[in-house]
Amino acid sequence: MLRLTFEDGTIRLAGEIPADLPGVERDPRSQTGRAPAVQYHPIRRALADRGVAFEDRVLDLAPLDLRSTYDLRAYQRDALDAWLDTADESGTDNGASGSDRIAALAPRGVLELPTGSGKTVIGIEAMERLGTPTLVVVPTIDLLEQWRRELEREFDVPVGQLGGGEQVLEPLTVATYDSAYLRADDVGDRFGLLVFDEVHHLGGEGYRDIGRLFAAPARLGLTATFERPDGAHEVIAELVGPLVYRLDVDDLAGDHLARYDVKRLEVALTPEEREAYERHQGTFTDYLARSDIQLRSGSDYQELVKRSGSDPEARDALLAKQRAREIMMNADRKVEELAALLDRHRDDRVIVFTAHTDLVYRLSERFLVPAITGETPAEERREILSRFRAGTYSTVATANVLNEGIDVPDANVAVLLSGSGSEREFTQRLGRILRPKEDGDSPEGTGGEREVGQGTGRALLYEIVSEETAEERVARRRR
Repeated sequence: MLRLTFEDGTIRLAGEIPADLPGVERDPRSQTGRAPAVQYHPIRRALADRGVAFEDRVLDLAPLDLRSTYDLRAYQRDALDAWLDTADESGTDNGASGSDRIAALAPRGVLELPTGSGKTVIGIEAMERLGTPTLVVVPTIDLLEQWRRELEREFDVPVGQLGGGEQVLEPLTVATYDSAYLRADDVGDRFGLLVFDEVHHLGGEGYRDIGRLFAAPARLGLTATFERPDGAHEVIAELVGPLVYRLDVDDLAGDHLARYDVKRLEVALTPEEREAYERHQGTFTDYLARSDIQLRSGSDYQELVKRSGSDPEARDALLAKQRAREIMMNADRKVEELAALLDRHRDDRVIVFTAHTDLVYRLSERFLVPAITGETPAEERREILSRFRAGTYSTVATANVLNEGIDVPDANVAVLLSGSGSEREFTQRLGRILRPKEDGDSPEGTGGEREVGQGTGRALLYEIVSEETAEERVARRRR
């Protein structure tokens, strides 16, 4: 009889192996075969469809009795049902063991919902429905700690942690992407369900192996922004499942998230900034005019970067482009405009986003507001956000750190002083001011509604853009 086992991130098949099994490479001499662990469910399905008897020793999972206190909102139930509907009910047996039932059902798919809509709650409800050992994979230590707290609060089972200085494995475990990647070979057979928070990170070259090396048949991806500019969301769909449910900010604004406005404010460069900007931008565009590079896509830009390694003119052009970008993003009159906005919104909770750490510190010194950057220690960051939540601080300045992966207290005004053309970044920053007011200690997006804005009545996102520069195109692209 054909036997399936897990070995170092692969499914090993021993015995008479049928032809054309998904992903299986056969060794006819030893009558064995191997496939990446992600092929576990497709292999089982193919064998069952062909009526081939097999002994499955890949997973040995005891069922879990998980019961949470959450009452899902209608859109959260719809999202969860869309994911559960991907399960293969035809292949299940009511008398099957926990491992066999999960292996046969194997619901898979990605849910795209805006920040603040309660994706964590949906993930916890998915665990409750399946009742199987689960690994939650997250991109940051902050998210790791948040998920662990929620799981410990909701379920009466031990919760393990891989990352952040701990390597403790339990039936419910939270891991960083880095730790899940490093441990996949030896723990890839320990879970029936994988929950990928901020699943767009799985598209990174190294992280893809997490999806490939775990045998978990059931997979759930959670994100506010599924599609990646590099097209890697197609790889994610192969490893986790397709996008099965999507809501954007406008679908929930006013009912479950704050109503909001986006206002663009344009400022002029100073004469000195204009002269320097035009000079550097001219160096860049002159080089492009002489070269065969069109800069129509990210791959074109990568070609320019590669060429700069051996072509001094290409290197000078890239440096000039970077200097022009710094001038337009850090323009002096942006800071003057920010001063007016902070005065206007002195009764609001304001987050100021920039693209550069140096500017954050400059704003912190100028306006006497706390700064959060990648250099800010975790304990100091938590203290700043705690004081922001309590109202001790009304404004926080940050460079990218608060885009995702950190539980940010209620804010109702965001000022985008500078940023990239990424739609994902824009959506994440907008989401930071759209959280509904939470009831008690419930996680994001689970509580009731709030009176939006202490001074404005609506959430506001301001974009401050340097006029007559490439930043105008950047702003249009991210919108």
